[in-house]
Amino acid sequence: MPETDFVLVQDLRKAFNGHMAVDGVSFNIEKGEIFGLLGPNGAGKTTTIRMMATTLPITGGDVIIGGHSVHRNPAEVRHLIGVCPQELALYLELSALDNLVFFGRMEGLSKAEALEAAMRNLELVGLADRAKHRVAKFSGGMKRRVNLAIALMNKPELLFLDEPTVGVDPQSRNHIFDTIEGLRDQGTTILYTTHYMEEADRLCRRIAVMDAGRVIALDTPRNLKSRLGDPDKVTLEDIFLDLTGRRLRDAG
Repeated sequence: MPETDFVLVQDLRKAFNGHMAVDGVSFNIEKGEIFGLLGPNGAGKTTTIRMMATTLPITGGDVIIGGHSVHRNPAEVRHLIGVCPQELALYLELSALDNLVFFGRMEGLSKAEALEAAMRNLELVGLADRAKHRVAKFSGGMKRRVNLAIALMNKPELLFLDEPTVGVDPQSRNHIFDTIEGLRDQGTTILYTTHYMEEADRLCRRIAVMDAGRVIALDTPRNLKSRLGDPDKVTLEDIFLDLTGRRLRDAG
């Protein structure tokens, strides 16, 4: 693995009842890079992420994160990663601070360490002044920001962000963007999935497009757009539809 690569996905495969949901996926993510993983519903993105995050067994291939094999050393990998899932994982009746402290203790932090990390992360996501307020009273955007703060409790070197701005207001979305870019500038490596093409265009240095369990394109946003014409006029949505087609991909 080259020195600048923090993540190396090697011929990754996952079969469910004989069906290859992920079929030979390979890519690298450099240290401190925001890497986009895009694709229509059913493309295999979530399955790929779950294998990378050690929550789903691998059928074939491997993922190397920070020099550790997900297949052989999942416990070592878990110390390096943070996951911000699309589904909100919050206790609504607890305060924002208590949510973060709870998850910090689950990560093995002492109470003092968890309190310190919780306040630091609430400050990072712009919610320090709401630390003791119940999450049930928060807006959708505020809940998303608490979700992100929880994913940062163990100071991950690799952060998985799965649709982190779904259903949020423009102010929260921009604050999340600023937070993500700040984390990148501090050296955090980020895997970002979204259905909002303009987000991927703004944040991601490189993008892999998946369909039918395979990576069908991998390049910078500008180079991908250049496939269809003037990259200043072509949108990432144009190239996404050109690569994956216009057929509806309803989930479920």
